[in-house]
Amino acid sequence: MSNTIEKALQRQREAEAAKKQQQSEKQEDTPAVSANATVADSESKPEPAIASENSEPSEKSEKKAKSYIIDLERLEENGHVSLLSKRSQVNEEYREIKRKLLQNGFGQLSQTLTNSNIIMVTSGRPSEGKTFTAVNLALSIAIEQDKTVLLVDADVLKPNVCNTLGIDKRKGLMDYLLGEVGDLSEVMYHTNIDKLKIIPSGKSHHLSTELLASKKMHDTVDEFANRYSDRVVIIDTPPLIGINESAILANFAGQAVVVTEEGKSRLNDIKFAVGRLNPDMAIGFVVNKSVNTDTDGTGYYGYYYAEQED
Repeated sequence: MSNTIEKALQRQREAEAAKKQQQSEKQEDTPAVSANATVADSESKPEPAIASENSEPSEKSEKKAKSYIIDLERLEENGHVSLLSKRSQVNEEYREIKRKLLQNGFGQLSQTLTNSNIIMVTSGRPSEGKTFTAVNLALSIAIEQDKTVLLVDADVLKPNVCNTLGIDKRKGLMDYLLGEVGDLSEVMYHTNIDKLKIIPSGKSHHLSTELLASKKMHDTVDEFANRYSDRVVIIDTPPLIGINESAILANFAGQAVVVTEEGKSRLNDIKFAVGRLNPDMAIGFVVNKSVNTDTDGTGYYGYYYAEQED
């Protein structure tokens, strides 16, 4: 009797073991199908919690892409106006330059100028320091308590604002004029300098002269000039001699700053360059790389503003 019971129990154990073996083999045969089904389900129906978590960083990234981070220490090391609570020679020089420009833009003379708050910065020929001057003017005006500044790189033939500021090139003015960007705000970038915005030049184009002369550009400049009463617009333009774009842009600005390099700019070039400007605008001159040895005997780079005389 005991042997019979033991044999029955043995058969039961063997049957249970065989059943477990069958289940195990069945599971091993189906993992690929289960895995594929899981991937398909995951791709077609993402979990709401994951989608929600991913959407917020995406929005933050998009906002981050719409702004520039300018290295202020790098600018200072390269001789630009300092925004790091330091009083420097170049800061004082540009304070003097900008004061006259702001008086023209918002004082009594502004009533006689068209778009008095739009200032084009140019030169007779290349490499005389116009972009350096335009950037410094924008930085200095950004320090003002009651003004904001928009820096526009309109030197569409040889743009240099982004390179000077140490920031990457992005879609800009030309992309907007070509209709490849739907709204001007898409190419107007905020910066870590609270009162400074930048519009890069954007892509190059063989019809840049016609695009800058278009009604769309005219309407854009009107928006620059009139949308905000506290805004100063600094436009870095190509040199005046031999380039049509600058003469066109001169019709939009109320003021012009002509940058000359001491010991290099020729008087005939300066006269010819001024002759290409709008005679109704206020025209001033910045003498760049002027060496003054009256201080410590070693000299320094100076920048001076002189109003044009009739």
